[in-house]
Amino acid sequence: MTTHPFRNVTHAAEPEALLDRLGTVFRRFDEQDSGCVSYGLLASGRRWFVKTAATAEGTSSLRRAASFHRKVAHPAVVPLVHTFTTDEGLVLVYPWVSGEVLYHPTRSHRGGRAVPGSPMARFRARPLPLVHAALESVLRAHVAVEEAGFVAVDLYDGCLLYDFDLHRMVLCDLDEYRPGPFVLNADRLPGSTRYMAPEQLVRGSLIDTRATVFTLGRTLRLLLDAGDEERRWRGNPEQLEVIGRATAGAPERRFPSVRALVDAWRVATGAA
Repeated sequence: MTTHPFRNVTHAAEPEALLDRLGTVFRRFDEQDSGCVSYGLLASGRRWFVKTAATAEGTSSLRRAASFHRKVAHPAVVPLVHTFTTDEGLVLVYPWVSGEVLYHPTRSHRGGRAVPGSPMARFRARPLPLVHAALESVLRAHVAVEEAGFVAVDLYDGCLLYDFDLHRMVLCDLDEYRPGPFVLNADRLPGSTRYMAPEQLVRGSLIDTRATVFTLGRTLRLLLDAGDEERRWRGNPEQLEVIGRATAGAPERRFPSVRALVDAWRVATGAA
């Protein structure tokens, strides 16, 4: 049985010093928009993903993530295994999961989804049965999210981790998911406008599971297209009809729940 390297850690003044004592840091992620710094750590015979925050905003985000993982568990969601505090913030520990995020924006790099050889381009070139299986994992995970009373916030292709060898899709970095419904008390929620429901960009809007339905509809649309321009649809007309309803501008015109969207998608895909 693998020994958990963080089992006795509740606080560490400096996370990097702790990681050096526990094992070997083999990767550092320090150009993320969130301001968080993450590490790949080899310790106790296993690899771990360790995410830290030293700013107030980053710490709030990681606290949301910890709350989310206490309520939501699903095979397609990378699980949180431990948390501890530092003198400046909070640290989350996850198992390292093999694969590549479909899009990896940083402070110094944007674009690249359509570049040949990029993770997104390679995923879009997968045989349709493999793409459908990956999308099914995303949808099933969000049924669990909905059942736990949470709304998807800041879900985009950077949260989609795909293992091209095992043909497996999992979700990571769900730090902004929140209990819903709630009223938006800011000018907008964090996220990519390519995926966001209109109400997520308007202060005072009600944000509920229908916003999750919209974001999932956009996920289906973008991942089943062969390109970023949405002109090379790989699916069938029935699937496009389902996506059209899921992404209606008015929330009341969408599917009323993630479960209803999933049921309709399975019928359109021939998987029901």
